[in-house]
Amino acid sequence: MPEQTHRLALPLLVAGQAQKEMTHNEALTLIDALVQPVVQDHESVSPPLTPQPGAAFIIAPGATGDWAGRAGQVAIFTAGGWRYMMPVEGLAFWSTLAGVMVRWTGGQWRLGQVSALEVVIAGDKVIGNRQPAIAAPTGGPSQDAEARSAISAIISALQTHGLIAV
Repeated sequence: MPEQTHRLALPLLVAGQAQKEMTHNEALTLIDALVQPVVQDHESVSPPLTPQPGAAFIIAPGATGDWAGRAGQVAIFTAGGWRYMMPVEGLAFWSTLAGVMVRWTGGQWRLGQVSALEVVIAGDKVIGNRQPAIAAPTGGPSQDAEARSAISAIISALQTHGLIAV
C-alpha cells in the first residue's frame, strides 16, 4: 500500500501505525492550505522572518535559507515549521501580491493567464475561438482613405488582441 496519495502526496495511515494522529494532522494541514488556496507571494526567494501559520508562498528560482533548492514548490508555514508541496498540473492559487491567479501548467507557474473555450457574460457569448485572418481592404472603384484607415486599425486591434489570426 502506498504511503501517500498519488495526486497531492498527502500522507496516508497504514495498518498498525503508531501515532496515527501525526500522519492525520499532517494531511489536514496540507489540505487546509489547498482547499481555498492563497499565496502571499508568487516570486519569493527567501522565507519571511516572521511568517504567520497558514501563510503560503511559491518559491522562486535562486531561493535561499530554508527554501534553498526548492524552486517551484509551494511553501506553507505551520506551527511545526515549513511544509513543502510539489505542484501538480492545474494547481492554482490566488496571489495576493499580484491580485490574480497563478497556475502550474506545462512545468511552470503562469501568472494571470486565463484559459477558456469562450467567455460568456450574462448569458451572451462575447469571446469565442480565434477566427481566421481578415485581409486588409484593397482596390475598389472608389476608395475612401479614412474608412480604409479605420478598417485597417480595427483589423490590427483584433489581431493584437488575438481574436483573429495574423
